[in-house]
Amino acid sequence: MTALAERIAREFGTPAVVIDLDRVERNIARLQAACDGVGVANRPHIKTHKSPVIARMQRDAGARGITCQKLGEAEVMAQAGLDDILISYNILGEHKLDRLGALLRSGTRVTVAADNPVTVAGLPRAAAAAERPLRVVVECDTGQKRAGVETPAEAVALARDIAGRPGLVFAGLMLYGPVDGVEATRRFLEEAQAGLRDAGLEAEIVSNGGTPNLKNLGAIAGVTEHRAGTYVFNDRMMMAAGMASLDDVALHVVSTVVSRAGPERGILDAGSKTLTADTGGGLDGHGLILEHPRARIARFAEEHGFLDLSACNDRPNVGDVVRIVPNHVCVVVNMVDRLVAVRGEEIVGEIEVAARGRLG
Repeated sequence: MTALAERIAREFGTPAVVIDLDRVERNIARLQAACDGVGVANRPHIKTHKSPVIARMQRDAGARGITCQKLGEAEVMAQAGLDDILISYNILGEHKLDRLGALLRSGTRVTVAADNPVTVAGLPRAAAAAERPLRVVVECDTGQKRAGVETPAEAVALARDIAGRPGLVFAGLMLYGPVDGVEATRRFLEEAQAGLRDAGLEAEIVSNGGTPNLKNLGAIAGVTEHRAGTYVFNDRMMMAAGMASLDDVALHVVSTVVSRAGPERGILDAGSKTLTADTGGGLDGHGLILEHPRARIARFAEEHGFLDLSACNDRPNVGDVVRIVPNHVCVVVNMVDRLVAVRGEEIVGEIEVAARGRLG
């Protein structure tokens, strides 16, 4: 354990979610330089940190705008002075459309995504309420099988639908392809772009996404911007994907060993309400304990992290403070109200997770 972790435990209690601002700044600068190097705008996704403070750090380093997954996140960011926001999610229902209209009416530059005619049909309500045009991108599926139209022809048809609706402006295409799907994404984009030209439309924005897809940055002609989120903190998933080293991990969970009832087992005070049950796509255990890398966080109760210490020669004792690299950092941040910020071995303050819990 480190003296800093022990100090955090004394001053803030455990479990505590801690970020190293020096590493955060380094991660931000490296990603911005990579985007600048290939001529692609950086539009970071704030779903990882959910903090206007960190979003402003990204903007001030050169990001074009930001990406939000939910309308509630966008409202928080706009209230904090962030502008040029892409909401990368279908917005449905009168209540949300009225909120979207209010956000647009406030003067915030907003673009939304849609992948179906039902969503598109509702969006003019927001534009009419704002008395301003609303920019819309078509979400396209090039192999991820999550959301998005599945063919270039569908993308063109939806773009025409958007362009024909009062108050809506077709702004472009949004992608989130598989890491190994560059060729399929390239073919989809080329065919969609040709169809748009034939329809007299132009994709001003072609937005690609994902921290793992940074390895393909600049590989798809026509992409104008990239949406990455996890890179700002990194986690075990990004390490496993080869996108980060341990030195790039800027967030740890500081936890205390509260029980050692058996020689090969123990309990952390960080359970599923802190580290979450996300396996990170099949990683072994629920986090990497830096002081005891051979220990496994084998399973959870809500406030209990069950340790399997059978592979450890050096086993922790009750009262020991440890640092954990989470499997998936985005879901961990959403569990807490504040991040403890450090530089080197010094505690420099707290950062509010202002957009946490904004599910709609």
